[in-house]
Amino acid sequence: MANSTSVTEFLLLGFSSLGELQLVLFVIFLSLYLIILSGNITIISVIRLDCNLHTPMYFFLCVLSISETLYTVVILPKMLINLLSVLRTLSFVSCVTQMFFFLGFAVTNSLLLGVMGYDRYAAICQPLHYHILMSWRVCGQLAASCIASGFLGSMVGTTLVFSLPFCGPNKVDHYFCDISPVIHLACADTHINELLIFIGGVLVLLVPLFFICVSYGFIVRTILRIPSAEGKRKAFSTCASHLTVVIVHYGCASFIYLRPSARYTSGKDRLVTVTYTIITPLFSPMVYSLRNKDVKMAIRRIIGKAGFFSKTL
Repeated sequence: MANSTSVTEFLLLGFSSLGELQLVLFVIFLSLYLIILSGNITIISVIRLDCNLHTPMYFFLCVLSISETLYTVVILPKMLINLLSVLRTLSFVSCVTQMFFFLGFAVTNSLLLGVMGYDRYAAICQPLHYHILMSWRVCGQLAASCIASGFLGSMVGTTLVFSLPFCGPNKVDHYFCDISPVIHLACADTHINELLIFIGGVLVLLVPLFFICVSYGFIVRTILRIPSAEGKRKAFSTCASHLTVVIVHYGCASFIYLRPSARYTSGKDRLVTVTYTIITPLFSPMVYSLRNKDVKMAIRRIIGKAGFFSKTL
């Protein structure tokens, strides 16, 4: 790669076309970033501290929150710095590293959402065998498989991009090193690489989504067989948060990655990318905390214990 590459750094154009509005964006994105961090840290801490949440569903939610936190750390700090900086350069190695970790955590999140769909299927459709199907050993293996598969897929995708020669243009029309804006800078025929990346995107997004749809098909059929309306409502409420996050995550990611790279349009893609790099990580902890009865009760218990200990001291 080094012998065929003359580009040593990339220039991230980001939101530079907006001029003075970048300061406004900095304030907005910084506020959202702090909310994302505090929301995910709250969920991780609550699940860790409250023994009532030591179940497979909340174990996977904890892993997802950790992954989403690291996912935003890879992108947002550099984006915030660039909003205030005149020099928006990123070294070649840093660009490779950023893309690798971004794709790794993004694919991991997709796979975790698929596993969480299976967990809901096992809980609702196979309640008598749930503790066998979702034992702690199985949960650990599933989580480890999601992470390993995520970064294996990321390694393949990053290699397909940076195995190409970069010998001239270095202006990335984006706020981070994403696949489409970077691969457009390669000075070689990229059709084969783009096709392989597209196929990988289809597998990464559609395979977990297919299993989620199948799982929810069985879940809906089981819920409809519940005689009482209260039973149906309670069963569906355990899936509502997960289903909401799935729709937002897969909807935005599919728009970007399930299409030929040649159809890349910087302005529209940047707007959609903001949605799944900022809004989705913001949306996920809010949905799981504000709309989840168990998490809200756990937060109240922890606050109550903290208040009790502070009074005794």
